[in-house]
Amino acid sequence: MTDSDVRANPDNFCYRHPQRQSFVLCQRCLRTICPECQTPLPVGVICPECLADQRKAASANVSRMPRRRAAGLDGKPVVTYTLVIVTSVFYLIGLMPGIGLYVQNLLAFYAPLAYTQPWRLLTVTLVHASPFHIAFNMLALWALGRSLEPLLGRWRFLTLYLLSALGGSVLTALIAPGSVVVGASGAVWGLLGAMFVIGRHLGANVTAIAVLLGINLVITFLPGSNIAWQAHIGGGLVGALIGVVFARTRKISQQRTQIWLLVAVGVSLLALLAIPLYIYA
Repeated sequence: MTDSDVRANPDNFCYRHPQRQSFVLCQRCLRTICPECQTPLPVGVICPECLADQRKAASANVSRMPRRRAAGLDGKPVVTYTLVIVTSVFYLIGLMPGIGLYVQNLLAFYAPLAYTQPWRLLTVTLVHASPFHIAFNMLALWALGRSLEPLLGRWRFLTLYLLSALGGSVLTALIAPGSVVVGASGAVWGLLGAMFVIGRHLGANVTAIAVLLGINLVITFLPGSNIAWQAHIGGGLVGALIGVVFARTRKISQQRTQIWLLVAVGVSLLALLAIPLYIYA
């Protein structure tokens, strides 16, 4: 090939500057580019148009991040902090003269009233018997929630908390329907149960959680402890069950199955409330 042939071939000149001869190709579009139009990359050089396309694609990936935040996967345990604050506020309201006792009586769980006042199944978590009682529960909620909520996401974590509280109320209604129960212990036990199951499924070291569960179990059954063990066991069992659901339905394609299983757990717990009507009627 002669020098005149090279000069006659337009492929030997920069596509953006036709008067500039070059033999360097863009690694993406394979068009000829002069030194001014070359952007070095680890795999070669690219032209300005391909560079702009690459930056646009990177910007599009960044714009998807708010969706993760909306799903509660940004690492901030917002639900945990909200539950701690709301529960603490209700405890302070319960200390107010006059209105405090009314609020406690309205929110505490008592099985015979739960059929006409179903909110008691969950609002039991907002009432506590003493400063030590609420301090222990909120400290446990804060410690567990900071690890568990970022792992599950906000809505899954909140669902776990509420269904565990419901499980504690239902077992209390089945075994001790005449008991008046207060506290978020059932929901906290649910978090412990779920964390134990999920941790084992992921291959994590769950020895510390197992020890904590064992210590709490011993304290629960100590003579004179005045602890509603039915709420603890009920919440823990439901939490462990939900932990299995979460662990077995982690894929995106299983999201609908996961939702239906959670609905089934809630419906089944409510259905169990019909049993005391026949046993204790």
